[in-house]
Amino acid sequence: MRASILCLAMACLLAGPGSQGSEDPYAPARRQMVREIEADVVQTRREVGTKSLDRRTLEAVGRAPRHEFVPAELRRFAYDNRPLPIGFGQTISQPYIVALMTDLLGVEAGDRVLEVGTGSGYQAAILAELGARVYTVEIIPQLAERARLTLARLGYRAVEVRDGDGYYGWEEHAPFDAVVVTAASGHIPQPLVRQLKPGGRLVIPVGGPFMTQELVFVEKTAGVVRTRQVLPVVFVPLTGGH
Repeated sequence: MRASILCLAMACLLAGPGSQGSEDPYAPARRQMVREIEADVVQTRREVGTKSLDRRTLEAVGRAPRHEFVPAELRRFAYDNRPLPIGFGQTISQPYIVALMTDLLGVEAGDRVLEVGTGSGYQAAILAELGARVYTVEIIPQLAERARLTLARLGYRAVEVRDGDGYYGWEEHAPFDAVVVTAASGHIPQPLVRQLKPGGRLVIPVGGPFMTQELVFVEKTAGVVRTRQVLPVVFVPLTGGH
């Protein structure tokens, strides 16, 4: 009996903050979603420059309960490898794109990460699963509050949500090891580049609204900013006073 209790305790320790445990009915669907992500990476290996994502990224995606971040009436589609509407003209991104953007950031435990465009809170949850301290900004107050409540309910205590214009970053918590933008901008916002640490990474869709954009990877090293285009994508536009 003592050995059984010890094994159960270890399983709880290994589970992430959003994990649902062995009784989770969504676990098989999450595993299938991860397999589909892996297949998409293989198909796009020439564009993304790799045929596989870091195992830590895939494990984080496999733990985060995406069904908790979609409207109740769409939960049956939560683990489909596609975007879903979350209200206010916004979407929760396709799992493959979330995984790819996360992987490009190269997040390590203890990193400070800024997210622009909280949306449902799902991307922030994935980053928290990797051990990051996440600061996320959402311009739609209702979405910010909903994400804040969902993340708190699921135990993601390393995520801080603020409603506001994320174009200008979050100066009080800068510099950041990584920045991810989950809406398309016509250009790379310079306030976000300035708030990156040396060696920091930024991932952002760049292009016009409601048309094909390019996912762009930015790296800041010793005063030099390098960029490369990764993959064509389609995101909702980044809005705000800028």
